[in-house]
Amino acid sequence: MIPVSDTVRARTTPYVNIGLILANILVFLYEIALTPHEVNRFFIEHGVVPTHLIDWLHNPSGLGEPLTVLTAAFIHGGWLHLIGNMLYLWVFGDNVEDALGHIRYLLFYLVAAVGAVALQVFMDQNGTIPMVGASGAIAGVLGAYLVLYPTATVGVIIPLFWFFGAFPVPAAFLIGFWFLLQIFSGVAAIGTATGISEGVAVWAHVGGFATGFLILLLLRPLIPRRRLSVPSSRRRIDRW
Repeated sequence: MIPVSDTVRARTTPYVNIGLILANILVFLYEIALTPHEVNRFFIEHGVVPTHLIDWLHNPSGLGEPLTVLTAAFIHGGWLHLIGNMLYLWVFGDNVEDALGHIRYLLFYLVAAVGAVALQVFMDQNGTIPMVGASGAIAGVLGAYLVLYPTATVGVIIPLFWFFGAFPVPAAFLIGFWFLLQIFSGVAAIGTATGISEGVAVWAHVGGFATGFLILLLLRPLIPRRRLSVPSSRRRIDRW
C-alpha cells in the first residue's frame, strides 16, 4: 500500500518539511553526478558504518564520525529509495510540523534520526555496510502522527489495483501494520551476517518510530487537540 494523501489538512505552511524534502533531493542529485567510486566513498564517509561508530564511542576523536548519524539521513541509494521516503514524508510530515511548530519539528526530526541509528547500531555492532536513508527519521514522523491523529484516514494506492484510485484506510491500521512488519523483519534478521533484512535496516525503522512515538506521548498534553470535523468517509481524497 502506497500512501498518497490524508484527511488532516495542515493549517500552516510546512516550510521545514518542504525544506527537508528539497535537501534530500539536492543531495541525491549530487550523488548521481558522482562516479561509482566517488559514490562508494561518499557513502562510507557520510553514511553510518556501525563498526566505525562503535570504534569512535570507544575512542572519541573529532566530530566527523558522530555527524554521520545526521548526514546519513539525507543520503539515498537510488530513485525508488528516495521517492518512497519522500512520499511518506510529504503525506505525514506536514501535519506533525503543524502540531509541533517549525523549529520543534526540525529538532524532533533530527532526534528521531539519532534514535533510529542508535537502535540499528546496537543491534548490528559489527556491521560494515554504510547505513543511509531518511526512513529512520520518517519512521519517527509516523510514530508522532499516530499519537497526534489516531482517527485520521489515509488515501493509499494498491499497486495491483492502481486504476481504481486511492482507497481510504485508517491511519492507525496502516501505520500499525507497517510497524509490526518492521518488528517481524528485524527479528528474522537477528543472527544474519549483516543484521539487515534484505538490505533494509529495519531496526532503524523501529528505533525511529519508538523515538517519535515516545516523544509525542510526552509532549501530547502540551499540544492542542484537533477534531476532524468532517467524517473521513465523506472527505475527498486528494491525489499527489
